[in-house]
Amino acid sequence: MEPFEPASWLRGRHAQTVFGTLFRPGPRVPVRRERWELSDGDFLDVDRMQGPASAPLLVVLHGLEGSSSSHYVRGLLAQARARGWRGLAMNFRSCSGEPNRLLRSYHSGETGDAGEAIRRAHAESPQAPLLCAGCSLGGNVLVKWLGEQGEAAKVAAAAALSVPFDLALCADALDGPGAMAWVYRTRFLRSLKAKALDKAGRFPQRLDVEKVRAARTLREFDEAITGPVHGFAGATDYYAQSSSGPYVSRVRTPLLLLSAEDDPFIPPQCLPRDAAEENRLVTLETLPRGGHLGFVAGPLLPWYWAERRAIEFLASHV
Repeated sequence: MEPFEPASWLRGRHAQTVFGTLFRPGPRVPVRRERWELSDGDFLDVDRMQGPASAPLLVVLHGLEGSSSSHYVRGLLAQARARGWRGLAMNFRSCSGEPNRLLRSYHSGETGDAGEAIRRAHAESPQAPLLCAGCSLGGNVLVKWLGEQGEAAKVAAAAALSVPFDLALCADALDGPGAMAWVYRTRFLRSLKAKALDKAGRFPQRLDVEKVRAARTLREFDEAITGPVHGFAGATDYYAQSSSGPYVSRVRTPLLLLSAEDDPFIPPQCLPRDAAEENRLVTLETLPRGGHLGFVAGPLLPWYWAERRAIEFLASHV
């Protein structure tokens, strides 16, 4: 595959990062929404892309406050469909457009729901190759799950794009100075706080409305909401236990990790260079430019290099 060359008309890490979100029409792929009931009384909504029963099945996990309709998810599904594969795009709890039932939601280190979806996908067609792709937060979840499972992961290959391997450093980057950092965290916090306030209305004894409203940074939100709700002592404990970097060495599945050095969410020092070099199953590809889930190429019409590279890698292991 040709090397990544950023679009000449889209310069800078922030332009690469926001272009797809603001201007890219999500590729149209035929999907059917399914609701999967979970053992704890909650549910997962998944979008299924049909294909031959023997074709590879790609499971895709979205990023923070994204969904199965996010442009990068649909982009991966479109690339998979072009190869005749099937697809399954999972919505984390509360991300499908309908609030989940329980107080708990999803977070960067919660691998139980993704694991259940992956195992169910494998059980449906155990003879067909099972492939996985995760983007940003979904990439962190995927890498952590693969590390937890080790040899037990029944996955032929996986790809993870723009992964926040060290959640504390990434939170500090988004909570840092600068106009664009403010734009990014404000966008995330607006959505996260709206969901948390809805939960506070339904679980008034468990969530403090004033703490939700007072959060001005992602770390403050995680300290007040994400950590306590999901059994952590606070933000620091949540970040330490949920970061995927320490799990890279334990992965026993062919895995592509794709990141840009200029990612505004993920400082370069987050990247697990040593662990990837020591694990022969892990391929870490870092590019000087590309932003966060950007990698927009094309002299005139934009195309999305990372999605093609991810599917190319997965196809090489089918």
